[in-house]
Parts: sequence; C-alpha cells; structure tokens
Amino acid sequence: MRAFPRLVLATCLAALCGCERSEPAPAAREEKLVVFAAASLREVFTAMGEDFERSHAGVEVTFNFAGTQELRTQLEHGAAADVFASADQRHMDELVKSGRAVGPVVFARNEPVLVVASESAGTIRGLADLPAAARIVLGAPEVPIGRYTLQILDRASASMGADFRARVEARVVSRELNVRQVLTKVRLGEAQAGVVYRTDAHAAQDGVTVVAILPEVNVVAEYPIAVVAGAAHPGLARAWVDLVRSEAGQSALRRAGFLPPSGGGSGP
Repeated sequence: MRAFPRLVLATCLAALCGCERSEPAPAAREEKLVVFAAASLREVFTAMGEDFERSHAGVEVTFNFAGTQELRTQLEHGAAADVFASADQRHMDELVKSGRAVGPVVFARNEPVLVVASESAGTIRGLADLPAAARIVLGAPEVPIGRYTLQILDRASASMGADFRARVEARVVSRELNVRQVLTKVRLGEAQAGVVYRTDAHAAQDGVTVVAILPEVNVVAEYPIAVVAGAAHPGLARAWVDLVRSEAGQSALRRAGFLPPSGGGSGP
C-alpha cells in the first residue's frame, strides 16, 4: 500500500483542527451595586455614581430614590439593596434594630427652608407669613421632611402664637410622600408655599423663591448611611460609603448645598 505523504497528512490535520468550533472568550463579569437613597440625594448621588463606575471597571451603580420611609418599608419587605442612605436617624435606627442595616454613620446634614411660588413671593417673606397662604403643601408626617416641618411649627408656636401650627395646617392642601413632590407642587403653582430641604431648593434653580427659616426655630436633618445586612456586594457597598465620606464625596455634597456631618470631618 502506498504511504500517504507526511506533508499532506500534516496539512489535512491542520485543516481538521481549523474546522473545530472555538469556544467564545468569557464575557467580562459585570456587578451591580444597588443604592437606596433619600429623594433629596438624587443629583449628588447620581453624579457620584458616574465617578464610581469610572473607578470600578465592570460595575454598574443602580439607584432607588424615594422617601426614606418608603425605602425602609421596601427593605423590611425583603427588597435587595447594598447601601441605604437615609434623610433621618429614626428610620435608620429602626433598620439597625431589626438587623437590616449595619454600622450607620452620619455623612451629611441638611436644613429645611420655605419655597414660595413666584407669584406669592411678595406676600410670604418669612415663616410668620405662612398662615396667609391660601394653599400650602407639606411632607406627610411619616416622611422625614414632614416630621421636621411639624417640629419647626411647634417651635414657632412659642413666639408666633400658640395656634400658629393650627393656622398653618388649616391651609395645607396636600401632604406628600417625598420632599421632591412638595417642591414640584410649589413649582407648578399647585401650592403657594411648602417646606423642603435647602438642597432641593438649590436643585430647583428657578421657579421658586427660597426663604430661610430663623435658626431659633429651625432644625437640622442628619443623613446616615449604612451597608444593608446581607448585601450581595458588601465590598462594593463599603467602597461606596467610603466614597461618600471621602474628601471628594464631601466636596460634592457641599457643592450641592449639604452641610458637613457634625464635627465637620470627612473620611472614614
């Protein structure tokens, strides 16, 4: 029998090997960091998220912005999240107590202000003028901004008359489930005035007049942040908390109108 030439055999084997299906290269693994945050943090956290993604290849940051009480309820019912940033201590404390949040730390503070519709700016120049408004919109009592507002009205009653809170509440046409809804209704002219955080008024830029509330009756909102217990990405969650508390994060928060945490320090 004639021998098959060695060169031809090698060529055929190479061709056969070339016909085999090659396995696709494994796709780069992508991870998703889920951050639950109070509605008042929308702009500043969104910008931080872009920075975080640039410095963490393959990571996507997804946000859920809503009223703090809504976010707490979602977490209590098993919603998946890695980080929770609250607009008050009370809701965070409840999550810590139930074992759903770990190691909270205050990363920023905020202060309420009056926002007044443009057409009413001449008549509502301070908190004392609020009962003169025909239509007021406030946060619901279970919402941090709503609870802070009631504290302010109670404090103001000591100097503006015992019935001051009652006179203001008589003009309330709606109570909203987050601070941005309060701001929107004033901007749209559905209410003449409302109480929001200074940062929300800062984000609005136009459409409303901002009126400061006297320090002796105002309150300061503290914003704690924590890793959610059982987070799918605890390492990324801690990295996010570190970013928020870093000098870069604190600078971004200051530009957005937030106050530094008590003591003014930044960094872990």
